Amino acid sequence: MDESSATRNQYLAAICVNIISLSHGGFCGWTSASFVELLSPNSPLKAGPLDNYQIGWIGSLLCVGGALGTIFFSWCAEKIGRKRCLLLITLPALLGWWIIPFAQNSLHLCLARLLGGFGGGGIFSVIPLYVTEFSGDKSRGILGTFLILSCNTGILVAFILGNFFTYSAVAWILSSLPLLYILCFTFLPESPQYLINRNNIKEAEKSLRYFRNVKYSKHSLPLPVQMEMDKLLDRAQSRESAPEEAQQGQKDLYNHKARKAFLIGVALMALNQFCGCFAMINYTANIFEQSGSSLSPNISAIVVGVIQLLGSCASTLLVERAGRKLLLVISSIGTGIGLGCLGGYIYLNALGYGTQPFAWIPIASFSFTIFIGCWGVLTLPFVLVSEIMPPKIRSSGSMLCTLCMWNFAFVLIKYLPLMSTIMGMHGMMFFFASCSLSGALFVIVFVPETKGKSIETILEKL
Repeated sequence: MDESSATRNQYLAAICVNIISLSHGGFCGWTSASFVELLSPNSPLKAGPLDNYQIGWIGSLLCVGGALGTIFFSWCAEKIGRKRCLLLITLPALLGWWIIPFAQNSLHLCLARLLGGFGGGGIFSVIPLYVTEFSGDKSRGILGTFLILSCNTGILVAFILGNFFTYSAVAWILSSLPLLYILCFTFLPESPQYLINRNNIKEAEKSLRYFRNVKYSKHSLPLPVQMEMDKLLDRAQSRESAPEEAQQGQKDLYNHKARKAFLIGVALMALNQFCGCFAMINYTANIFEQSGSSLSPNISAIVVGVIQLLGSCASTLLVERAGRKLLLVISSIGTGIGLGCLGGYIYLNALGYGTQPFAWIPIASFSFTIFIGCWGVLTLPFVLVSEIMPPKIRSSGSMLCTLCMWNFAFVLIKYLPLMSTIMGMHGMMFFFASCSLSGALFVIVFVPETKGKSIETILEKL
């Protein structure tokens, strides 16, 4: 069985399932240009221009919806299956986009963001689960990075569209993505691991044949695929052979391996958010407006979006070469340096020093921060969490880690305008820089390398 041929369907499946991630990325990036339009005296809303208090709620309710969606869709993933759950995500995603063009006031926009976030919660909790369960050991890392790569592509598309169209026109255009997702994803099979867990061995074999690109025949499976099938069956049988343990979900969460995996997962999600990149993306245009950049806010946002996408591509190319741990360390340190430079420039500018000759620094520092952040801190936590969780608690453990991420994101996005008022924009950048550097130290000490290793080997390391 040719290896490149075996991974072809896995890549195709990862691309199809992440079309909905593209839509969610658009939802994240939609606020950047739209907030500039909605805050202006010529706001298209009948209720008039928004204020910073309303902007804070509109931005942060994405995270409230994300937390709720994480709980709901993680439960659905176990009850109705990964595939049906992922199709169900389309509903809140579509409703979120369709409410925006008809919004009359901030409450309508809050509802739209809540629904968009609700779908996002399902995206970040179920897609890594589904991808981990159908991927081979050698392709799992690359395919796992497609989630953030797609989100960043969506953010860039929203930035570009926001520069040329009104905020409502952008919503109509991007609402086509969930519809495209339904057309593409409907034809993919359920994950083989879930089917085996439900004792549907025949369908599980069909699913594994598809993801390993092995045509159906009456003969036995090729040896590598048969070995993989046996491994999946062993996992399922070990669960069935211990019915008492299967009912003690809480006990499973508190054993040594699970507890360590969970604490590492929460710390990685904290690093993912407190590096500040995601929060700042929601206010990209506003940050450049306040930093004194020579470029217009929307053009600056587009440049950052391009850099962000390039960083995600670099992560996809390097993750199976350099390894997860090294990329996380480089990314954390680089993010800290980039934010420190940006904070230093903003501080000197606020003190009245002649910074005009260095007006390129804000966009260069911000772009570098996002670029290097996409190498690791913005992309790899989702890959690692799904890899280090024991299969028995993978769904619930990933759900709890993702829930923590949405809570961290809510606090940051909701209070970012307040933080910038109290600490100053420079103080906020220095705070994010210190969190990034602390995260690098944590990764060096506690996070295991998972590159190219089977799930069993990774669990042995824990």
